[in-house]
Amino acid sequence: MRIPAHSVCTAIRDDIVAGVHERGGRLTEEVLARRYGVSRVPVREALRTLEAEGFVVTRRHAGACVAEPTEQEAADLLEMRVLLEPLGASRAAQRRTEAHLKVLRGLVRLGQERARQGNSDDLRSLSGWFHETLAQATGSPALTSALTQLRHKIAWMYAVEGPADPVEYWAEHGAIVDAVARGDGDRARSVTALHTERASAGHRLRFAHGAGRADRVRNSQHAVNMPSGRH
Repeated sequence: MRIPAHSVCTAIRDDIVAGVHERGGRLTEEVLARRYGVSRVPVREALRTLEAEGFVVTRRHAGACVAEPTEQEAADLLEMRVLLEPLGASRAAQRRTEAHLKVLRGLVRLGQERARQGNSDDLRSLSGWFHETLAQATGSPALTSALTQLRHKIAWMYAVEGPADPVEYWAEHGAIVDAVARGDGDRARSVTALHTERASAGHRLRFAHGAGRADRVRNSQHAVNMPSGRH
């Protein structure tokens, strides 16, 4: 699988999230370079970035390995998201562009249509694009990066059940966009807080203390540079 060198980090991260590279497994530069069709230099750089993000750890005598987060670390991520997603929506209400609004409104229309049709696969993908666009609309590279990393890590650590009422779920997305479009930061914050708390209830930890490797997600492929749809 040959990919552009600048996309190596995304590809490795996506494969970690998908379970292709198992928790605790070694990440050998030579093997990764061969897998992604690149030299070892971009692989080495990608591993440094992923270590800074918390997906990779360097162990003595073993080198780079996939991190093994604890249950407490996983729980902390959901709590962080409940705090940061509303902040992001509030900032988006103040800083969004017309281009952001156009994309958000289009995603809501598609999401509501697919929800009525019961197309859950499309809904996951659309939800991923929605939250990525909302993060970009914050106008803050630091906040956008934090929200993006949170989504990746949560997708890695949790399986997510679909919403009990997809139509209502996408109505909440619509309410967020309405508040952002009006520039109402307080309303955007409160609606997003409620939406995020409800969504968090559908998350189920992929691993537990003492769980075996057979219980882990594996052998899945993610397209390079595609957002995760698990929200």
